[in-house]
Amino acid sequence: MKASTEKESRTNMMNRQRSETVFQWTNGALILLICLTMIAPMIHLLAVSISDPVYAGAKLVYLWPKGLFFNVYTTLFQMKDMWRAMGVSVYITVVGTVLSLALTSTLAFTLARPQMPGRKWIVRLILFSFIFPAPLIPTFLIINKLGMMNTLWALIVPGALGAYNVFIMKTFFQGVSKELIEAAKIDGCSEFGVYLRIVLPVSQAVSATIALFHAVGTWNSYFSALIYIRSEHLFPLQLKLRNMVQNSAFDSGVDNSMFDSQVLQTPEMLKAGAILFTTIPILIVYPFLQKYFVKGAMLGSLKE
Repeated sequence: MKASTEKESRTNMMNRQRSETVFQWTNGALILLICLTMIAPMIHLLAVSISDPVYAGAKLVYLWPKGLFFNVYTTLFQMKDMWRAMGVSVYITVVGTVLSLALTSTLAFTLARPQMPGRKWIVRLILFSFIFPAPLIPTFLIINKLGMMNTLWALIVPGALGAYNVFIMKTFFQGVSKELIEAAKIDGCSEFGVYLRIVLPVSQAVSATIALFHAVGTWNSYFSALIYIRSEHLFPLQLKLRNMVQNSAFDSGVDNSMFDSQVLQTPEMLKAGAILFTTIPILIVYPFLQKYFVKGAMLGSLKE
């Protein structure tokens, strides 16, 4: 009887191990498939941008280049308006992210302090703005009234403070040790001193997470520039790319002589190279913040 029970136990254990192995392999295959669906468009763009212009122009290139021609990147690097647009995008992303962190962290810290008068009503108003965001026309009228039309501030200020980021950082600040804050106050720290010397140093993970959210959103956005910017020299990179992809080579300001299919590149090659040109910078930044991303998101959702 005992031997039969042990045999049955071993059989059940082997079945569980087999089930876990099948699950892990299936899960890994699904994740790999999802990753491929995300990477495949980038591989396709790279293959098109460096392929023979004849094959690229005929749209016969898929995931592997046919021939090797790097002239499209030489052309992109020689386009001064692309580098100007890159500088504009870097400026609004860096300045906007710094401003967003400053505003978000100060407001979140204030709302996390229990002694703040009217704290609950302010939180409710912020929640209301999160559920019902401001419509486009009133926002446009405010931007115009403040004199920010056709300036880079129109791309920085309106999106500097987001309700979602405030709630994440507020929840994190509420989880900071109250004993640590009380000890700092006993040592003579003011509220601003507690914020600057205690709270900010221990909130690097959530700050990096908010910075990543805001930087990626600002870098990828073109709609605000499409609405508020009129001067072409103030176009960010994404709006320049949008115009290049949407319009013909003549309309986008690119010389048609570049598109001699037997010499340099086709419009499809230039567009593919431009998309990679605008995507790679933010991809380079992401690995440096990735180690903080998951930790910051989780800490922002938990509370002691």
